[in-house]
Amino acid sequence: MAYSLTWHGHSNFQVNGPDFSILVDPFFTGNPKAVSAWEDIRPPDAVFVTHLHGDHAGDAVAICKRFGSMLGAVVGIAEVLQGRGVPAEQIINGIGFNIGGSVLVKGVEVTMTQAFHTSEAGAPTGYILKLPNGCTIYHAGDTGIFSSMALFGELYSIDVALLPVGGVFTMDASQGALAARLLKAGAVVPMHWGTFPVLAQDCTAFAAELAKQAPDCRCLTMAPGTSIELPA
Repeated sequence: MAYSLTWHGHSNFQVNGPDFSILVDPFFTGNPKAVSAWEDIRPPDAVFVTHLHGDHAGDAVAICKRFGSMLGAVVGIAEVLQGRGVPAEQIINGIGFNIGGSVLVKGVEVTMTQAFHTSEAGAPTGYILKLPNGCTIYHAGDTGIFSSMALFGELYSIDVALLPVGGVFTMDASQGALAARLLKAGAVVPMHWGTFPVLAQDCTAFAAELAKQAPDCRCLTMAPGTSIELPA
């Protein structure tokens, strides 16, 4: 697959193209759903972190140090991760970037979005990735639903939205389905479910809600360790 999306469980996704690899929320160590160790994945050109919780920042520091990957994060979180060992020259933009801003990594335009959640430092975020083949991916990070998602649907033609639907800490099935409708997404990959007992353990309820609220949006339920081909 020339352009592919791999789910490593939880909110940990890797986007691969012929000339790039980008990792978002690299939670491998301690992730009960991860089927690969971070040492065994394709070395990423860049690692993006949505917020500073252990199940999202995960192995970012170790991966950047081992592979020389660039680190992308909001100002504040980038500073903390630099303090934990990411070399200063590997921080995108020197200090990170901020909500509404965009950076270019190996031909991929990455725009930071807001998210409604908590973070040990900085602010919680999401990312919109525009790939060289024209595909646009939205990684929502951990978030509740918010009406400005409709603006993302106006600004971007979102082919695949990666949305948390496990409830308790993020959106649940009905909120996630409404988010997909606001985003006008072509397809949704549900994430942040099944990892821990407190979360929804399957996507049955989400798929049913999506069929009702956004019938034109496909539900692409993935298993950890699997990949899908990304549309052009």
